[in-house]
Amino acid sequence: MSALKVGIIGIGNQGGAYADYFTKHPEFDIEIVAVADINPDRLKWAEETVPQAARFDDAIAMLDSGLLEGCMINVPHYDHPTYAIECIKRGIHVMVDKPAGVYTKQVREMNAVADEHPEVVFGMMFNQRTTGVYRKLRELVQSGEYGALRRMNWLITSWYRPQAYYDSGAWRATWAGEGGAVLMNQCPHQLDLLQWICGMPVKVQSHVHYGKWHDIETEDDATVYMEFANGATGVFITSTGDACGSNRLEIQMDKARFVVENDTLYITVYDMPEPEFTKTSTEPFGVPGFTKEEYTGDLPPMPHSLVAKAWVAAIRGEGELIADGREGLNGTMLSNAMQLSTFLGREVTLPIDDELYYEELMKRVATSKTKGTVKSVFADTAGTFAGTK
Repeated sequence: MSALKVGIIGIGNQGGAYADYFTKHPEFDIEIVAVADINPDRLKWAEETVPQAARFDDAIAMLDSGLLEGCMINVPHYDHPTYAIECIKRGIHVMVDKPAGVYTKQVREMNAVADEHPEVVFGMMFNQRTTGVYRKLRELVQSGEYGALRRMNWLITSWYRPQAYYDSGAWRATWAGEGGAVLMNQCPHQLDLLQWICGMPVKVQSHVHYGKWHDIETEDDATVYMEFANGATGVFITSTGDACGSNRLEIQMDKARFVVENDTLYITVYDMPEPEFTKTSTEPFGVPGFTKEEYTGDLPPMPHSLVAKAWVAAIRGEGELIADGREGLNGTMLSNAMQLSTFLGREVTLPIDDELYYEELMKRVATSKTKGTVKSVFADTAGTFAGTK
């Protein structure tokens, strides 16, 4: 069977990495036949790096070229739903990079179009779902064997970025260009995993800080409190301002405690569920007996490629997606809820009011200051996404 003929919209850092990687790794059955970018320098890069690919300075022209069976979208976040919809309407299978969109209203519109075209395979690039420890953790939490979720805490400050990162593109960390920063650009991975593993919270109270550690107008630090339908609580802390930061996820269940850190899942299982132990123990300082084990699982060197491989298999009717594109709504809603709570200075409930968030976001877009003629700087993304570090 011939390789899937794929085009890429946006060949900046991530899109360029895909173009280069899949050209060098034909075993994934993806043939990069075309690329589109508005930056002449990137098209020149493509001419040298992926010479077999047709080059377009207009994405719609590429979609109408008849060259493509599938398309990967790697443009600034506001345009993810825009180009996904254009692909879907043309019957072109589509893989959208995270996040699904900047605000839930536009993501719902994208999903509605996808529902009208079930023949199109619509995937979301949630590459962290391929990591063994998170897959195992989801299995444990959702198995029912360990009782109910009681608490989750995620400290994810290993997304450190110096000012040079934000200065590398005029759109970065602006309300008009990116629609956010750490919650919109880096943490879609963790926000997706949070809801994939634990389910969606029903209440959010946040303290989000804008330009706290960098000269930017959007958020680079956030501390969020959450409540789930069963009364479980959660805390989510993230920042791009902590050099040598941490990535530690803790989940407390009735009969177990799970911790993911340093690419390892630490599993502590109690001899007796805590609700039963606390009612029957006669020792004032007693704790339930427990057993411990560690799980390392697999750590894919290029997790994006596994998502793409599953996408190709789904298109051929030989497998399932790692993440259906419609699932991107949940992570976007979590990000929006965290922002909205700080915008309004109060707790918000989920699902959020889509129109209210859009209105609040547009207030900020209206006063957003672009970075003018800043020349884009492109860098190798290797090592910025793999594993759980």
